[in-house]
Amino acid sequence: MTVIVRDFRAGDAEGFARIRHLALPFILSTPEAITYDAANAHPDAHFQPLVTEEDGELVGTAQVGVVYDSPQPGQGYLNVYVHPDRQGRGAGSLLVRTAEERLAALDVTRFFVRVLDEPANRAFAEKHGYLPRRSAHFLRLDLATCTLPPRQEPPAGVELRTAADFADDPRPLFDLDAETLADEPSDIAHEFTDYEAWLKETWRHPLLSHELTSVAVVDGHPAAFSAARTDGGTRYGTVMTGTARAHRGRGLAKLAKNDSLHRARAAGFTEAFTANDAGNEPMLAVNKWFGYEICATEVQHVRELA
Repeated sequence: MTVIVRDFRAGDAEGFARIRHLALPFILSTPEAITYDAANAHPDAHFQPLVTEEDGELVGTAQVGVVYDSPQPGQGYLNVYVHPDRQGRGAGSLLVRTAEERLAALDVTRFFVRVLDEPANRAFAEKHGYLPRRSAHFLRLDLATCTLPPRQEPPAGVELRTAADFADDPRPLFDLDAETLADEPSDIAHEFTDYEAWLKETWRHPLLSHELTSVAVVDGHPAAFSAARTDGGTRYGTVMTGTARAHRGRGLAKLAKNDSLHRARAAGFTEAFTANDAGNEPMLAVNKWFGYEICATEVQHVRELA
């Protein structure tokens, strides 16, 4: 058996998405999204999707890039996924080694990798010199059978809209997204200041649903939101739910997410997914209130070059 690593090609998109789904079924991934990400990443991210082949068959993938929007330079990531039936044959190690070489050539000295919180995966990371850091939970909600909290009337002065209502000028949603991202628990600090990059990477992303992304508006300005993605089938996910600092403590994020969940079920989606930092107790409590259950945990690991 011969295992090789090479750069991603457009024809790999279907296999790339399939392997990611098998490895992480809680994350929405489609061939269209894989192709879009490869073509629209920020130049400073040096995004380099890689694949491994075993005797000509696609068996592993890696998303490799530089954390370009952090005030701390020299940080990069490598998200490696191998087909569950092809693990232990060297594909993962080959991807890690190649990704590290690519990132080191870009002056990256701190490498981040995420693995599922399972003994074999953690051992794999540690074998390659990575030390565990923060954990995050994947959560699932059965939209087809769950009892959602009733839709609530917005409090006085608050209006519920969707992202589609901001199609002519999404800048206010960018400002809100940037503010909430800055406060999200993470090992990596972000400074989200590039509006044009946000338009490409977030607003125009093929998975983002403007119609299912709910926004709580106060005095004409977005105050809280729940950003929704869909896979074109029956799976729906919220990738960010947050509130502007000036409006926290009013239940607006819960209001927006409840609205989005009701919209998603009415549109025929049957599974809802989300993810939270394990230390983000407020958001975990919100998701538990909706009925989400933890279905897996992922641990971020880091390796620093001397």
